[in-house]
Amino acid sequence: MTQGGKAVTSGKRFENNVERILQGHGYVQVGHDLPRKQKLECLLSSTNLPKRYATQVHVGDGIYGTDIYVDFYLICSASFDSGLIIQCQSQQTGGSVDEKLPYLNLNIQDCYPAPTVVLLDGEGMKPGAIDWLKAQVGVNQKLLAVHNFKSFVAWADKNL
Repeated sequence: MTQGGKAVTSGKRFENNVERILQGHGYVQVGHDLPRKQKLECLLSSTNLPKRYATQVHVGDGIYGTDIYVDFYLICSASFDSGLIIQCQSQQTGGSVDEKLPYLNLNIQDCYPAPTVVLLDGEGMKPGAIDWLKAQVGVNQKLLAVHNFKSFVAWADKNL
């Protein structure tokens, strides 16, 4: 398998683990078979399900004027009136994901329609990049937290 193929497989496995946590907290997936640009409307209109989520949701244009998609968009409790976005970033070996963190942070700040939790996975990110993103929590009012998987599980138990 190519390095790129391994990265995709690893990232998908990470997202599957996050999805299991959501389902374990009573969230139900909606719109899984819809085109990505139709998922947000389905998510917002499925009011019969108080705890719901969609994956790979189009949320508008990013800072470069191109389409942006989020990994998970949750509609849940009153503590998150506009919903909650969970964005996963995985990097198992040295690579470029840490260089994408400032771009992600600006999109969260300027373009995302809801508060966001970023989940980081893997040993391939530069420690300085992780520290930089964590320092943006509070500076960026829409960036609620930056977690690894273990700390996300604890956070989810308290907040979801």
